[in-house]
Amino acid sequence: MRTRSWSAHVWTMGDGAVVTCAGPGTPYTAAAGKSDSPTCGHTYSRTSAHQPEGRYPVTATSTWTIDRQATTGGGGKAGQLTETRQTQIQVPLLELQVLD
Repeated sequence: MRTRSWSAHVWTMGDGAVVTCAGPGTPYTAAAGKSDSPTCGHTYSRTSAHQPEGRYPVTATSTWTIDRQATTGGGGKAGQLTETRQTQIQVPLLELQVLD
């Protein structure tokens, strides 16, 4: 039998900020308008014009913990594995607006 659980999600935002999310985040709804995410978010303070190719390199890293145990025969192995997956995208931020 195997069970898996999400351990962490870390965003490297390309502007020096690192955001660690304790959960999957909050889905956007129109009712939220332009408010900050209540669970996991980041606000850029300048456009990406100064970045190479005019884009922020954003990296998302997810870590999963997998517990396994033998359920039949007694000859199986039990233990814990950690799996990390990472992906990167280039995000252009062309305009920045200050909201009150």
